[in-house]
Amino acid sequence: MRVWLALWLLLPLAACAQSRGAGGGAAEGAYPAELQRPPPEFPRPQNYLPLEVSVTSPFAFYVDAKSISVGTDGVMRYSLIARSSEGVLNISYEGIRCEGRQFRVYAYGRPDNTWAEARMSQWQPIPADARNAQRAVLHGDYFCAKSNMIGTAEDAVRLLRAGPPAHGGGGGY
Repeated sequence: MRVWLALWLLLPLAACAQSRGAGGGAAEGAYPAELQRPPPEFPRPQNYLPLEVSVTSPFAFYVDAKSISVGTDGVMRYSLIARSSEGVLNISYEGIRCEGRQFRVYAYGRPDNTWAEARMSQWQPIPADARNAQRAVLHGDYFCAKSNMIGTAEDAVRLLRAGPPAHGGGGGY
């Protein structure tokens, strides 16, 4: 009888733990299991590929060519560099899921050229607004043509080197 009572009390807890998942979001089970990868080598200026986001943006954006990877888990991973007009750098290691139009920040760059793991890292939608324009442009113009992930990291580098598409941008900015 005690065994049944214990199981009856634990069942709701198990259901709650299962429904939350590790990556955040109710539909997390709809995606392949995410690969756990350490951050890449810290970005070096000679590997920066310019990312044209908006002429009104206070930042110049770059993607580190050496960090781009196409995962078998459906995630494009890359290092993003944002340089302010004063020269201050904000560096992050991120992922984009083409399916579902989502992004996730895995780590942030430190001034000593090391990575700090992002707290509360979870998948979030890429909104069509100015504060995430860099991610919208990466998703719509480079990594996810018609919501399908490109084939290789080399394809991504080639597209970024070629610059924005002639159609005026799928990212909305």
